[in-house]
Order: sequence, then structure tokens, then C-alpha cells
Amino acid sequence: MISYLRMAIARRTMAGSLVLGTALTACAAQAASFTMYRDANCGCCLAWAQHVEGSDENHVKAVDHPDMASVKAENGVPGDLLSCHTAIVEDYVIEGHVPVADVERLLAERPAGVKGLAVAGMPMGSPGMEHGNHRQAFQVIAFGPEGRSVWASYPASH
Repeated sequence: MISYLRMAIARRTMAGSLVLGTALTACAAQAASFTMYRDANCGCCLAWAQHVEGSDENHVKAVDHPDMASVKAENGVPGDLLSCHTAIVEDYVIEGHVPVADVERLLAERPAGVKGLAVAGMPMGSPGMEHGNHRQAFQVIAFGPEGRSVWASYPASH
């Protein structure tokens, strides 16, 4: 009887460890570390970083860079998709005011042929560019060696 109880306790302990390990792995997979390159004079970049860190799952390291054009060129950001800051997360390029939900989807799905996501320009109402309830319509564009596609669309609101 004692050996049966020991086996049952061992199985429960092992099962509990597996569940805890799986939960910790899932939490770790959701958290991401971003390196964001920005012009030192741009404040909306820091507001975007706060948006990304909002759930306390992600961390953004802001790096002031004197030559943002070179950062964008080195990371293959298409010229017509440029914005104010460029972030790197798990080998993906995130250009501009991309909502964190779209980045999290990218990290979860990891689609073939996608190098990064971009929101061209600085649309009012995009993360880091909030101004009351007003939002300009904007799109998140997935880009990579195989071309581009619309990753997400956000309608205008007033």
C-alpha cells in the first residue's frame, strides 16, 4: 500500500510539474524583448514603446541613433513604408506605429517570407500617436522577400 501511495504522489507531482512547466513556457513565449532605434528628439517613439510594454509582458530597449536612414536600410525597410522608429524583435523588423497585437500575431504565426511589419508615416490615432478618439485609417503591411500584403487594417474614427 505504501509503494502504491508513493507512486500516486510521484505521478501527481510529475503531472503538476509538467503543467507548471507548460504554463511557464507559454508565458515566456508571449513576452518579447524589442530593441527600438529612434531619433533622440522624437517623443512619439517612446509613447509607442509604452504601448508595447503596456501589459508588462514585453520590454523595449530604446536606442537613440544619429543616422536612422542607415538603420532602416540595414534592416531592409522599403522606402515607401518608412516611419519614425525601427524596432527589432526576434529577427523581425517592426517599422513605425504597429499595434502590439499585430506584432504578437506575427510572433505566434511566423509566416514564411515575412521579414517585418510596417505602418508607413505617423497616422494620427495609431499606437503612440493617440489624440483623443480621433484616428486616421491606416494599414499594417507585412513585407519581405516575397513581396507585401496587408496584415491588418484600422478604419478611421472620430
